[in-house]
Amino acid sequence: MSTPPTAANAPTPRAARTAPGLDLERAALARRYHAVRARSLALVAPLSPEDCQAQSMPDASPAKWHLAHVTWFFETFVLERFEPGFQPFHPAFRALFNSYYNGVGEPFSRPQRGLLTRPDLAEVLRWRAEVDQRVARLLRHTTRPEALALIELGVQHEQQHQELLLTDIKHLLSINPLHPVYQSAWPLTSVANVPAQWVERPGGLVEIGHAGAGFAFDNESPRHPQWLQPHALMNRPVTHGEWLAFVQDGGYTDPQWWLAAGWDWLRAEGLGAPLYWTLPADGAALPTVFTLHGDMPLDPHTPVTHISYYEADAFARWASASRAEWAGARLPSEAEWEASAAALPVQGNCQDSGALHPMPARAPAAPGALLQMFGDVWEWTTSSYSAYPGYQPAEGAVGEYNGKFMVNQLVLRGGSCATPASHLRASYRNFFPASARWQFSGLRLARSL
Repeated sequence: MSTPPTAANAPTPRAARTAPGLDLERAALARRYHAVRARSLALVAPLSPEDCQAQSMPDASPAKWHLAHVTWFFETFVLERFEPGFQPFHPAFRALFNSYYNGVGEPFSRPQRGLLTRPDLAEVLRWRAEVDQRVARLLRHTTRPEALALIELGVQHEQQHQELLLTDIKHLLSINPLHPVYQSAWPLTSVANVPAQWVERPGGLVEIGHAGAGFAFDNESPRHPQWLQPHALMNRPVTHGEWLAFVQDGGYTDPQWWLAAGWDWLRAEGLGAPLYWTLPADGAALPTVFTLHGDMPLDPHTPVTHISYYEADAFARWASASRAEWAGARLPSEAEWEASAAALPVQGNCQDSGALHPMPARAPAAPGALLQMFGDVWEWTTSSYSAYPGYQPAEGAVGEYNGKFMVNQLVLRGGSCATPASHLRASYRNFFPASARWQFSGLRLARSL
């Protein structure tokens, strides 16, 4: 897409370290770097070179391009600046694999990335291996805090592209009439449904935004106060079964539930269900859903996914009017979401679990718990993606990572089954246009008290 897959930025410079502390930091960063780079290669292992070349739509990119672009990031922003005697692997790659950094030069056309048959996949992999060796050498010797900060940013950036790689290959495979399978083992097992319940929050003055140690993107800062009215969040995301009731009740054919822009979008696209659903002709059977494991029957207890903001908002309006127990339902703000998630451990069904599909909620050990706040599906909020009070983008080309996209986007929270767990935190801000739905996006209802 023309925006970053998830919110991102350059980290804040850190104070000078002592030599032993610097050695430990470099060693830890080197381990993370090599683990993330190896993970990217593992994700493309089930794919053929032809799979890695194809581009299914302008918003998606070929797997080969993802592998090249993240390597471009390390070569352009790290090695070019900090490596003595720097020489590029190939001078033309600087333009070919630039995404949207205009300060670096004119990027190659995004919708035509699938036409870049040269370099081939083998050469891209050779480039990756050479850059890995050079970054490893730099990490052993550099004492520059800004070099370490940019390598850390590059690691986080590659994790974002790991998620994009999975969602883009899913879209590619879905349009093939053979419906190829990315991963054969189906992860779902039968579990009892967890009933939807409201978890009340008192409201008041809260603080949101990144605080404390650890990496954060610049759009998560500065930390600042927000006043919240008393509200409640649903204990779990909306499920496929609940969404099916919306479909069967004519939710996609009744304009009363839709924002004007959403209704125009719906009619223009001719949609009647979430992305990857196949509705039965007679309506008697459950829909099938295309997954990274192939076509599967819809599981009613799993979180609904691949929906746009327009669809999420329409569902909330329908739910509020159609179910007495959901009266007043709406989407949460990002401040409501973060204030509720801040004290929770960052754990759940993320990319590391290997499921690569949203999983059913599990009954909590204690009543009143918020479930699946991290992983499974990104949750749409009503909050426009904009700058926090006092926000300052990073200097230089990396400052283009976030700030210039703060218009016509909405914030999502929580991560998905395709997000690496180590990439998430309560303050993380993902963002997409209201019509985007090829990511693992879902919703959790809220209401005011």
